[in-house]
Amino acid sequence: FTLQALEHVNARLLELYPDDEERFDIVLMTNNHAQVGVRLINSINHYGLTIERFCMTGGESPIGYLTAYLTNLYLSADSDKVQEAIEAGIASATMFTANKDVAYSDTQLRVAFDGDAVIFSDESEQIVKEQGLDRFFEHEQLNENKPLAQGPLKGFLEDLGKLQKKFYAKNERLNCPIRTYLVTARSAASSGARVLKTLRSWGLEIDEALFLAGAPKGPILVKIRPHIFFDDQMFHIKGAQKLGTIAAHVPYGVAQKYHKST
Repeated sequence: FTLQALEHVNARLLELYPDDEERFDIVLMTNNHAQVGVRLINSINHYGLTIERFCMTGGESPIGYLTAYLTNLYLSADSDKVQEAIEAGIASATMFTANKDVAYSDTQLRVAFDGDAVIFSDESEQIVKEQGLDRFFEHEQLNENKPLAQGPLKGFLEDLGKLQKKFYAKNERLNCPIRTYLVTARSAASSGARVLKTLRSWGLEIDEALFLAGAPKGPILVKIRPHIFFDDQMFHIKGAQKLGTIAAHVPYGVAQKYHKST
């Protein structure tokens, strides 16, 4: 996650709303002991990062503190802690660094989401896994006007949307430093309408929606260059990594059962 882009968004918000504290707040959470705090502080100062809040738990899991810190999104390289956070109802994902360097924007935060089992529930994905694509297409067309249930990262997309609207209110839509993307394996013609109608029913906007109809996501992500991409399937995470995208695995939904059994 490029902290420079987050700090740019915060600087723009402070400029537009000097008396409003609704901005990105980064908390460093670690199960290290407090004695290593000086080294962490020195590293953060060395890289010029603005991280004011620490949580050092001395060997205990930090997950219990997430609610107290009003956490909107928890990111970690520890998949067990991420699973624990997801089960506690907190938006969370396991981070995977890119396999090659790619230039990211420092002036626009770009966040890309898969749809099913990430923004939305895994309801439709269950039908794909258990009954096949034909039944899935039939199901989505029959339920086109029935909103999907929310998934684990719906709240985080909502939080990004709230910040975007603060820029829109100041006539800064074209210069908004936050941009969101839906990158889904769904086909637009056969199963896309339900997704878009669900977002509309929630009062949420997505800046760009890319329906790939089963094509690989990696090449599209190279074009977008998001600071982070969220997906529930490791196949897509690895494809994104290979082509230079920082990806985050959301351990939620029926795909996890199939992943563990292979």
